[in-house]
Amino acid sequence: MPSKKEQPGRVRVTGIGGVFFRAQNPEKLEAWYSENLGIPDPAKTYDDPPWRQQEGSTVFQPFKSDTQYFGDASKSWMLNFRVEDLDAMVAWLLANGIRVEVDPEIYPNGRFARLLDPEGNPIQLWEPGGTDPH
Repeated sequence: MPSKKEQPGRVRVTGIGGVFFRAQNPEKLEAWYSENLGIPDPAKTYDDPPWRQQEGSTVFQPFKSDTQYFGDASKSWMLNFRVEDLDAMVAWLLANGIRVEVDPEIYPNGRFARLLDPEGNPIQLWEPGGTDPH
């Protein structure tokens, strides 16, 4: 097995620059994410400002193809969004008629909840804490 070489900093990615996926109704889904999760609509021109995120931890992790972690086996990806106040976000979503399941366990890196977008794509909400306060 070849040894892993140390990459110089300039040849590494520095973060996620976007998430792109197919949708049955992109405009409706875009509005749902904006109205319910506060994600701004994508910039329509290069003059429009893009969404700027808070800096924080990001996990990039492939899972085995038969994982049950995402729920529906036909879904090949899941979004995880950091939130400042999981309880407030869950209350907001429930008030908007969105089913949310809060994981009762508090993990070393924080708390989690799960929901589905209108097209059944899995979403995980994460309130960092403990070993990962941001």
